[in-house]
Amino acid sequence: MKLIVGLGNPGNEYTYKRHNIGFLAISKLVDKFNLAKPKNAFNALIWETTINNEKVLFCQPQTFMNLSGFAVYQIKQFYKLTLEDIIVIYDDKDIPFNVIKLKKNGSSAGHNGIKDLIQKLGSENFLRIRLGIGKDVQIPTRNWVLGKFSPSQLELINNDLLEIVYQIMVQYLEKATSFDKLMSLYNGK
Repeated sequence: MKLIVGLGNPGNEYTYKRHNIGFLAISKLVDKFNLAKPKNAFNALIWETTINNEKVLFCQPQTFMNLSGFAVYQIKQFYKLTLEDIIVIYDDKDIPFNVIKLKKNGSSAGHNGIKDLIQKLGSENFLRIRLGIGKDVQIPTRNWVLGKFSPSQLELINNDLLEIVYQIMVQYLEKATSFDKLMSLYNGK
């Protein structure tokens, strides 16, 4: 079983904000894999499917970004998942806009959602897809990540970045490509 988590904040007012790119990624994946409506369980919206004879859960925690670990921990415990079964998709201000970096483990690098995940899961050793939102040194970090994407940025994200996330998931879930191989193929794209 695999758990694919997109980090973000619940509520329409957050939909197109930089911090919600993880939610946008899950929405894109759910659409591309033609999944039905989610169930609301474990403080999260969860879409369930089977890909390549393996159950896959796509998840948007509904606990707000800084408490994301609570929902993920509950799902992990209920389904008896290992950390290697979990992929977290989230925004990264230290990566240029529209660039993807895959990572196997590491610190939170100041990302409060990841910090909470590490604390609740008791480990840094989970798979990550970091989506670059860039940064503006003139704008405080909180204001930057809670700022909205421009319409042209949203178009790029939807037509480029999230399509690459989908390609990564197809290779990982349908073709059983290893995460190490995916890192070598996609880092920096």
